[in-house]
Amino acid sequence: MTVSHSRHMLVRLLAGSVLALSTPIAAQTTNNAPGAAATPTEAPKARPWMNTALSADARVDLLLQAMTLDEKLQLTFGYFATNADWLKTPVKNWVYPKDGLPASAGIVPGIPRLGIPNQWQTDAGVGVASQRGPTPRLRSSLPSGIATASTWNPELAQAGGAMIGNEAFLSGFNVQLAGGMNLTREPRNGRNFEYGGEDPLLAGVITGHEIKGIQSQHVVSTMKHYAFNGQETNRNNIDHKIGEQAARQSDLLAFEIANEVGQPGSVMCSYNRVNGHYACENDWLLNKVLKRDWGFKGYVMSDWGATHSTSEAANAGLDQQSGWAFDRSAYFADALREAVNNGHVSEARATDMARRVLWGMVSVGAFDTVVNGDQATRIDYAAHAAVTRADAEEGIVLLKNTAGLLPIAKSAKSILLIGAHADVGVLSGGGSSQVYSHNAPTNGLIVPDEFPSGFPGPKIYHASSPMKALQARTGASVTYLDGKDVKAAAAAARKADIVVVFGEQWTGESFDVPDLNLPAGQNALIDAVARANAKTVVVLETGGPVVMPWLGKVGAVLEAWYPGTAGGEAIARVLTGEVNPSGHLPATFPASIAQIPRPKLEGDPKLDRDSHSMGNYDIEGAAVGYKWFDKTGAKPLFPFGYGLSYTNFEMSGLTAAPEGKGIKAGFSVKNTGAVQGKAVAQVYVSGAGWEAPKRLGAFRKVDLAPGADQSVSVTIDPRLLATFDVTTGGWKIAGGDYKVMLATSATDIVQTVTVCVPAQTLDRSGR
Repeated sequence: MTVSHSRHMLVRLLAGSVLALSTPIAAQTTNNAPGAAATPTEAPKARPWMNTALSADARVDLLLQAMTLDEKLQLTFGYFATNADWLKTPVKNWVYPKDGLPASAGIVPGIPRLGIPNQWQTDAGVGVASQRGPTPRLRSSLPSGIATASTWNPELAQAGGAMIGNEAFLSGFNVQLAGGMNLTREPRNGRNFEYGGEDPLLAGVITGHEIKGIQSQHVVSTMKHYAFNGQETNRNNIDHKIGEQAARQSDLLAFEIANEVGQPGSVMCSYNRVNGHYACENDWLLNKVLKRDWGFKGYVMSDWGATHSTSEAANAGLDQQSGWAFDRSAYFADALREAVNNGHVSEARATDMARRVLWGMVSVGAFDTVVNGDQATRIDYAAHAAVTRADAEEGIVLLKNTAGLLPIAKSAKSILLIGAHADVGVLSGGGSSQVYSHNAPTNGLIVPDEFPSGFPGPKIYHASSPMKALQARTGASVTYLDGKDVKAAAAAARKADIVVVFGEQWTGESFDVPDLNLPAGQNALIDAVARANAKTVVVLETGGPVVMPWLGKVGAVLEAWYPGTAGGEAIARVLTGEVNPSGHLPATFPASIAQIPRPKLEGDPKLDRDSHSMGNYDIEGAAVGYKWFDKTGAKPLFPFGYGLSYTNFEMSGLTAAPEGKGIKAGFSVKNTGAVQGKAVAQVYVSGAGWEAPKRLGAFRKVDLAPGADQSVSVTIDPRLLATFDVTTGGWKIAGGDYKVMLATSATDIVQTVTVCVPAQTLDRSGR
């Protein structure tokens, strides 16, 4: 078996093809291409804020001095900008906004007299999406967010972000509605595929690097959906109850870390309520936590339809109403001007709102390297295919491999593929983040008969065929059956040397799945095929965790998630051994729905948006995912952090000692097998009085040739040793003995040492 991606090749891919993706683009104000280092330019005397040698703060100050109140308020109100006919029915007198881009998410008009560009907004976290319209734009798609989190590789996340940012810029956009990271509290959540899993450190680091990559291309990235938007059922009316300590140590910590790593220009507040107040008019979330405690200097935009008031929202910290006309009223248009005039919103607050919008744009270079219309012909799709394929390959998780069934033996003469349209493509998630792949027909549909007529459809398969990719890589006869006739599939399986069943679970925005089973009888199909042929491999394309009643009967299982526009090739390369799988789960796979904090999904799908349903996150508090399983003693189907390889690794020599306010740990990793591979070393820490027995404290992905070893050192953030003290409003490290554990998953501990840490008090930001 050969593994084609050496460490040096990946470094070249990241440094050459991704983080400097750009081709020269004629900008309106500078000659900088996206991703290029900005050359300071002097400003004409009439526009001193165009001097790029000045700090972002100084430039914004100069701009505000030149702006009228009306101009400031103009930056706080955005329009939905799709040109779809369906919008004209629910929205009376809908007028397509001037300068809007077709099938886009929105536009915020700029101020030409001051050189302030429009904000052209596009979804989302895996690529440049298209909202439903006459002709979708066709672009590259990364694997799903949960797949990228499965790589445990911040470099890849940043590379993917740079790819998205580059395509956004060349498509005419300067705001990318990416950076989703709600923790996986509810495994049935329809949008889990967009997010980074269940742990605040992993999700925060991975998402933060994606944001950093997007903004390297002079495109503002959002961080969303802030906060506690953990399910789609009743997302517009549910009120999630959670105590401050639990909130600060879970979802908010993930956002805090991502904010520090990525420094996003914008944060998008969510639809739901938190402790009685809508997230987009929640003073505690927006003013106190985000802006005061974390020092966030950018702007808070609402989700599309998440604004509910004028004065209350503005005073609570919302800076921009987005996507009119999804809301009931244009709260930040004439109504905001009236609120300022009558003193319900201060002029100082109105100026602060504009300041934040401008700072978000200036700080990432979106003010200077101005988009210049649709230049999609300049997108380097070949380079981007390498990026998305590398992401997919490292995100694929090998969950089971009995007797070395994988990689597929070269002696195999017949390979039968079954199900999930593996003859033509790979599945993607639905909703506003939907990317229509560039290598598909003009309407983006390669399976036109399998999509819902309304949102969050259509159901899109990316045109990357696992069957064709396997045919190109093996000397075997590779055939396909759709699996609709279970008896015929089982009969064909008996005659094949090896069978690969593709199991799919379509998830998307606006709905949650009813349970964790593969839908439409797929479990029965897999069971029947596995009974017919023990050499059955299951490749899962799912949005999140699923149960596997057939697990004991199949020979191997790969979790491929939604693998993006090069997903078919990535799957084939892993199946054949061209690539050694190195993904590890970013979320626990329960053995049954009875093991999770809420076996019955909270809320009621029948309730309308004006209703008020309740959700209780205090059940688990900060004990999300593996922490809940540790606390309750339940045994999952597969634990957080789990993942197998085609080689073997040995981890040893763990040391740990206090350093600064945290802990520095060291250890060695050796590849004891016969092929090159990537190990994911995980360091957990345990202290007294925590929400659960242990927390992930650090991680590192290590690429090793056969027989090679590497010394690794990691630092555990002091917040991961602390609890949040609600009384003092800061973090406290109790001090004493802490266990530091080297592991390959949350349940597979390799070595443990004890370190004594002094008691310490940290401020609100954990410093």
